[in-house]
Amino acid sequence: MTNMEIPAGLKELLQGYTVEVLRCRPANLVEFAVQHFTQILEGQKNDLKAKKRSTRSSLKGVTFETKSNKPKKEDEEEEKDIIKSTTAKYSRRVSVCAEAYNPDDDEDDDSEPRVVHPKTDEQRRRLQDACRDILLFKTLEQEQFSEVLDGMFEVLVEPQDHIIDQGDDGDNFYVIEKGVYDIFVQKDGVSICVGKYDNKGSFGELALMYNTPRAATIIATQEGALWGLDRATFHRLILRNNAKKRRMYEAFIECVPLLKSLELSERMKIVDVLGVRVFKDGECLLMQGDEADCFYIVESGEVKIMIKSKAALLVSQTKAGQQDNSEVEVARCSKGQYFGELALVTNKPRAASVYAVGETKCLVIDIQAFERLLGPCMDIMKRNISQYEQQRVALLGSSVDLKH
Repeated sequence: MTNMEIPAGLKELLQGYTVEVLRCRPANLVEFAVQHFTQILEGQKNDLKAKKRSTRSSLKGVTFETKSNKPKKEDEEEEKDIIKSTTAKYSRRVSVCAEAYNPDDDEDDDSEPRVVHPKTDEQRRRLQDACRDILLFKTLEQEQFSEVLDGMFEVLVEPQDHIIDQGDDGDNFYVIEKGVYDIFVQKDGVSICVGKYDNKGSFGELALMYNTPRAATIIATQEGALWGLDRATFHRLILRNNAKKRRMYEAFIECVPLLKSLELSERMKIVDVLGVRVFKDGECLLMQGDEADCFYIVESGEVKIMIKSKAALLVSQTKAGQQDNSEVEVARCSKGQYFGELALVTNKPRAASVYAVGETKCLVIDIQAFERLLGPCMDIMKRNISQYEQQRVALLGSSVDLKH
C-alpha cells in the first residue's frame, strides 16, 4: 500500500475548524464549515491583493511597462507562490479576527522592543502580591517573570465597567488586584451570569492563546483595580514558555485516564494553564476543612489522602477549643491520578487532607480553569465522588482503616 503524504497545513486547518465548532456549537456543521472556510479563503485573497500593492509601492523609481516583461507562465507561478505562502498563515487561523500566533516561529527572536511601564515601589509590591498565585506565571523563570511585571500596567475600574465583551478580539490579559467581577455569557440571545471573580484571579488568556473572540463578558460590580498585559508581550513571554511546557507535558497528559474523553485541542488548553508544584516528604498539600482553590494531577511521586477519624470529629464538635488531629489514611494517588476535585465540584470545603509521600511533583489547575476546561469530564468526576462518599460513611461509621 502506498503511503499518502498529508498536505502541509491540513492538520492546523482542521484543528482550527474543530476549535471553532466546539466554541460556537453550530446546529448545521456543513453550513458552518462553508462559512468558516469561505472566510479563510477571502482572507487569503485579501492578503494576495495587499502583497501585490505592497510590492508595487516598494519599487520606487521603477518604470512599469503596460505589460509584464515576464512570460505569462512565470507570472502565474509567482502568484501560486504568494498564495502558497499565505495558506500556511491562514491555515493556523482559529478566528478570522486575528492571525494565529505560533510561539515556535520566533522562539529565538528577541528583536522586539521590551515593553516597560514605570511603577512606584508601592505599585510593584501590589502587583507582585496580585500575581503571586497566578498559575500562568508559575513556570516562568525569574527573569521572564520580572519582564512580565515590567510590562504590566494598572487599570482602575468603576462599577458597571465592561472589562471585556463577548465576541471582541483579545487585546489584553488581566490579573485582578481587587474588586468583584461578574462573568456573563450570551446564550440564545440572553445574557446569563455564570460566575464571578472575587478579589483574586485572572482572565482573558484564552482569546490570546488561541486567537478566538472573547468567550464571555466581564463586568465590574464595584470599584476595583486590575493589571493588564498587552497581547504582544503575552505572546512573546507567556506563549513561548507555554510552547516549551507543551512539549514537556503533552505526552503525559495523553496518559491521564480522566482526560481521555477530551478532544486533543481541549487537552492542549489544559496543558497551557497547568502550574507545577514540588512537595517534600510529609508536606501537606491540602488540609481538611480548607476552602478549595486547585485541582491536582500527580506527575511523579505519591500522595496519601487522610481524613479525621470519627473520634477526632466528635472531639472537635463537642469540646470547643480542643482538637484531636488523629487521621486515617483512605487512599493513595500516584502518577497520572488526580485529587482535589471533590470540593470544586460540590462547592464545599476540603473533605480530606493530602500529604506527600517522598518528594512529589504535581500539576495544578486553578478553580477558574477547572470550571472552564474540565466540563466534559464532570460526569466521570461525579461518579468517583459517590465512591468517596461511600468510603467516608463506612469510615465514620466504624472507624475502620481503609487502604487501597
